[in-house]
Amino acid sequence: MCGIVGYVGPRPAVEVVVSGLKRLEYRGYDSAGVAVYQPEPQPHLALLRSVGKLHQLTERLQHATMGGSCGIGHTRWATHGGVTEANAHPHSDQQGRIVLVQNGIVENYLELKERLIEQGHVFRSQTDTEVIAHLVGRAYAECGSLELAVRQTLDLLHGGNAIVAMCVDEPDMLVAARLGNAGGVVIGLGDGETIIASDIPAVLDYTHQVLFLEDRELAVITRAGVRISTLAGERIQRAATRLEWDPVSAARGDYEHYMLKEIFEQPRALMDVLRGRIDVEAGRVTLDGLHLDDTALRQINRVCVVACGTAMHAGLVGKFMIEMLAGVRVDVDYGSEFRYRQPVLDEHTLVLAITQSGETVDTLAALEEARHQGIPSAAIVNVVGSQATRIASGGAIYLHAGPEIGVASTKCFTSMLVACYLFALRLAQAHRRLSADQIRSHLQALVELPSRATQVIEQAQPMCVQLAEQYHHVHSALYLGRQMNYPIALEGALKLKEISYIHAEGYPAGEMKHGPIALIDEHLPVICIAPRDTIYEKMLSNIEQVKARGGQVIAIATEGDELLAQEARHVLSIPETSTLLTPVLTIMPLQLLAYSIALRRGCDVDQPRNLAKSVTVE
Repeated sequence: MCGIVGYVGPRPAVEVVVSGLKRLEYRGYDSAGVAVYQPEPQPHLALLRSVGKLHQLTERLQHATMGGSCGIGHTRWATHGGVTEANAHPHSDQQGRIVLVQNGIVENYLELKERLIEQGHVFRSQTDTEVIAHLVGRAYAECGSLELAVRQTLDLLHGGNAIVAMCVDEPDMLVAARLGNAGGVVIGLGDGETIIASDIPAVLDYTHQVLFLEDRELAVITRAGVRISTLAGERIQRAATRLEWDPVSAARGDYEHYMLKEIFEQPRALMDVLRGRIDVEAGRVTLDGLHLDDTALRQINRVCVVACGTAMHAGLVGKFMIEMLAGVRVDVDYGSEFRYRQPVLDEHTLVLAITQSGETVDTLAALEEARHQGIPSAAIVNVVGSQATRIASGGAIYLHAGPEIGVASTKCFTSMLVACYLFALRLAQAHRRLSADQIRSHLQALVELPSRATQVIEQAQPMCVQLAEQYHHVHSALYLGRQMNYPIALEGALKLKEISYIHAEGYPAGEMKHGPIALIDEHLPVICIAPRDTIYEKMLSNIEQVKARGGQVIAIATEGDELLAQEARHVLSIPETSTLLTPVLTIMPLQLLAYSIALRRGCDVDQPRNLAKSVTVE
């Protein structure tokens, strides 16, 4: 969740850039840096970086001479490489003539880095961002155009990325580009000045006229304005959007509802929960907020997950992850039930609370019970400094998903799933259940997940709109899944209930014959979650049983599944990923389906009746 700001205009660039970074510091505060073009005594790019929060950089800037009216800046939340000054942005190319900042993850950076090293490139950091800078510098040496060099470089990158670059040989110009939906790019159009940022708040002090870059688009930015084109070079004409003063509307951007915005933010949120926690090269997971070392983790032979609502469903998926990867037994309890029985716990049990807000009363009561019994506890939580983080003796794994305004949780749910996966790998690492090579393969699948999420969302949205037109009038729906996709059936049904007020049930597909099959007729939509996994054939058999009773099958299937395409009435596809990560992708079409149906029914999507975002009373 890094913050990016760039400026070209008559003002001192450092002042504008730092002002914008202050507005974006919530996106990252491991380190910060700025780079400014300076014509005197000879043209060069002045660069200053600092570890820690932004105020530490501003203190250093007071003693530095950084004039100039074109510059870029960055606040970092560490992904690749530790929190060091060398890893702070901006990063430069081999010759120091180009600097750039990035928000995103380069999935294939190791492969690209190895090629560059073979060609004689020397790296000064551990980041994937420096790989981009070297690639742009190499291309620039051949073509002599920063715009063209950025185009050529982005064609080599895998994953979602937003970058802003500047070159000493092309002063008073920035080149920005966006690849995928993991990193936003907003461009503010002022009077003789242009500002670029990764989020709206950074530009509002200077202008309310903005442009948004879309996937695979590039912008050349000067004082006079902006020229936008596709990465293929096709010119794009786009009218500016005026942002109103209403901060709520501005925060929602172009989206009709917060829920839709937060669904589309999921690729970015998935990257943010990984930042600073994975080392693909070493095959290691580091969870700094978790105050349990290898010795403490090896003492754990049972995990008791406590949660409510959507977080409970995340815990059910986490059970599969932890048991399969770490070989540690997992029990999952509703917080509201856990607190009123006498749970059998011992010193080898870890109570793991999962909560978006960290203030859910029933979940907090479970943590208090652990503290009363002297049992270690930890939390997976989104809100920094919340009560759950203060009660949990073993610390917290923060989601870093950013504010979630919609009552129906979307991006926090998928972030919880990834956090559970990271915890499972960390536990497996401590128990020596997985080797570094084995962990490396799991981490690579995680690195590739945000781009898979982008693909799912973009493909599913238009089809969900069509399905909503057909099914918005139904009175009930049945969701079926097996193994780790059974909790996704529960979550998909919950989403439909929460915001459209349609009765829905989630069931393990194998239990369908033990009651729910009586509900099936030609009017009932049956949503079947059936990716190609170890129980795929069993799921196909369940689908046949639904069809035999006239049920209308809507299938969530692995891309290219021709067999299921013939069996189901409608198919929403997901790309292949590792089996344990399929729930992260299978839930996304179900979120969009619930949203589209609720919208078609005229429901209040963001604030559904009778619900609150955080349940802080019993």
